[in-house]
Amino acid sequence: MTRSSLRTEEVVSMTVTGQDTNTNRDTDTDADVDTDADAARAIGGLADGRASVRLRAALAIGSAPDPRYIGPLVERCATEPEFFVRDMLTWALNRHPVTLTLPVLLHELRSERPQARSQALHTLSKIGDPRAWPAITRALLADPDDEVARSAWRAAAVLVPEGEEPALATVLATQLGRGGHETQLSLSRALVALGEPMVAALLPARTAADPAVRAHGLATEKLLRDPETSFAFAIEEAKRVVALGGSGQEGH
Repeated sequence: MTRSSLRTEEVVSMTVTGQDTNTNRDTDTDADVDTDADAARAIGGLADGRASVRLRAALAIGSAPDPRYIGPLVERCATEPEFFVRDMLTWALNRHPVTLTLPVLLHELRSERPQARSQALHTLSKIGDPRAWPAITRALLADPDDEVARSAWRAAAVLVPEGEEPALATVLATQLGRGGHETQLSLSRALVALGEPMVAALLPARTAADPAVRAHGLATEKLLRDPETSFAFAIEEAKRVVALGGSGQEGH
């Protein structure tokens, strides 16, 4: 083979190699553009006027987690009107690393928007990371918004460290008699989840001036003793006992 042929082969080889490199760069760039476009579509879908589109967008985001989705997901949680979409938003957040989601969710607990606080608490209860416990403050447990308080009660029952149950039960017991059926049911479930430590916390409720507090306390004790009892039955039975002047201590 002549020197001329060798030089020609080298030039051809270099040219082909250069073309391959440029092609790879172009392919990578195209892939990045496609990924960015997909992300933009998914984030845009979260704000679509159709609930079905928002649901699919949250599902797509959760199926392909990416840190840039966390902010839009949390922001949407604060305004999403449909329960089933909010549930999917929570699932999508749970699919992301807790090291990235936890700081954002803890910040939301200080939001002025009740739904933002409520959804952040709900998501924290699903994540179950004990580092969130210090953020479950007494103010949240007694939040004037029922949905926020209910979410705080559930989160507290999940995150409470071992040994802190009696103190938590004492705080939760201050909310007895609050709200309607669903709110009272949520509180009773949170207290029952604490087990025996909540019994002492309920004792003051037996002699409370407010009959609603006495009835709610009795119903909660009933649920602890008999988990198969429905709350509707337990609360109605407790109301009858209170109306007849009983304290529920009879038979104990």
